[in-house]
Amino acid sequence: MTTEIETSTIETRNAPPLLEIQEMTKRFGTFTALDHVALTLRPGTFHALLGENGAGKSTLVKCVMGFYTPTSGQVKLDGQACTIASPRDAQKYGIGMVYQHFTSVPAMTVAENLVIARSGGNLVINWKEESEKLSAFMQTSPFQLPLDALVGQLAAGEKQKLEILKLLYLKSKILILDEPTSVLTPNEADEILGLLREQVTAGLLSVLLISHKMREVTGFTDEITVLRRGKLAGTGSMKVLTVPDITEMMMGERREPKPVEKVTHDAPIPVLEVRDLHADKDNGLEAVSGINLNVRSGEIVGIAGISGNGQREFVEVLAGQRQPTAGEVLVNGERYQATRAQMYEHRVFVLPEEPLKNACVPHMSVAENLALRTFDRPPQSKGILLYFKAIRDAAQSLIQSFKIKTPTPETPIRDLSGGNVQRAVLARELSSDHIKLLITANPCFGLDFAAVEDIHGQILQARNRGVAVLLVSEDLDELLKLSDRILVISGGKFLYESSIDNADFNEIGRSMTGH
Repeated sequence: MTTEIETSTIETRNAPPLLEIQEMTKRFGTFTALDHVALTLRPGTFHALLGENGAGKSTLVKCVMGFYTPTSGQVKLDGQACTIASPRDAQKYGIGMVYQHFTSVPAMTVAENLVIARSGGNLVINWKEESEKLSAFMQTSPFQLPLDALVGQLAAGEKQKLEILKLLYLKSKILILDEPTSVLTPNEADEILGLLREQVTAGLLSVLLISHKMREVTGFTDEITVLRRGKLAGTGSMKVLTVPDITEMMMGERREPKPVEKVTHDAPIPVLEVRDLHADKDNGLEAVSGINLNVRSGEIVGIAGISGNGQREFVEVLAGQRQPTAGEVLVNGERYQATRAQMYEHRVFVLPEEPLKNACVPHMSVAENLALRTFDRPPQSKGILLYFKAIRDAAQSLIQSFKIKTPTPETPIRDLSGGNVQRAVLARELSSDHIKLLITANPCFGLDFAAVEDIHGQILQARNRGVAVLLVSEDLDELLKLSDRILVISGGKFLYESSIDNADFNEIGRSMTGH
């Protein structure tokens, strides 16, 4: 009979322990999310946990972290069973996690969030001592955040950085990272993962990484475990596995990357024109500083930039979620203020960042959210009457076409995984046959390898039909793959512009850092 390991032995040791997940099963009612899954994270290794959306990855790590109680199975550290009933228990064992959804307190500062994470619930905090610790920590961290900044005013990428900083500040021995670089630039991602890789190589950490970016998996990890439909699909060493091997395990078939094919358009016309646009952050400081831009029919214009340089506020202006302080926006040559009527008239569709927050009504069903664009027009309504069968039928079609994984169309959209929320918003915005302008921000955030290919294909198909596409992304690989022209935003201004054929990768990198 196994005995529970003492947490003090984990806290005091220098090297990370051996983590074993054995026969892990988790059922939600009649639905089996995990079915006898096993995983071994050896000390001082960088291990990737892979699988398509709904494969069970998040469920597995939430069982390890104590958010869920497994139906059966156990977690062992150095061969001894341990009971983890809460994330605080996990932290006592030296296990920390960065979640796909942010966990910091928006109304508190960066410093307060870091200190609270480490304080263990103490009511009295010695701020002089903590400030000295924080200052020393930030001097050696892989990136910088202003300690006095309110978390609620940080951009998505900065919030994700804070989540990673909290783990580093807590000095966890086992780090579980759920899509930690989804909103980071490739340079930022390489810096963070490179730092963790150094600590893993030195035997100071073990890392379990959930990622859909094959570049990260092939570049930083030692071993992988693949889940498919809640079951173990395979495991192996990255010394011998190839990307087609991995995707075959993930999807049950071998897939090669799809080539990008672009149609040449004669006499493209301006669809979106931005003239000397200014906009402020939530705190009143200027975020967008007099930018000019045009997007023509049948082209994808990509905007690159490190998170927090004005791109979020720019997209919010175009989506009608933020008022500009100066300048103007024109669509099809007419003054555009992003009202619902204007968006319908000009066939403007928007995929904003953080879709559950900015593009959905969380407590409403998947079907209702899919109908937000169409509920007030036939065949889904007539006058004040709504035809719920038409709404449900339309939802069923989109769920099937866009492979949205949901128990039923009536399921609240907040109950879906992050990737499937994104799929639902993409389905709603891309399903129209009459799109003229598509504005999208980080469209593949949280999506798996296969879904990224699907979404890229949808965007390219829209472009090839003559749709004008504005693509704002912190994934430079995505921009270089899809864009016809690329611009770099830094400090609320465009510092670089080029056709994709003539783009200078080094100059893009320098511009992203403000040079």
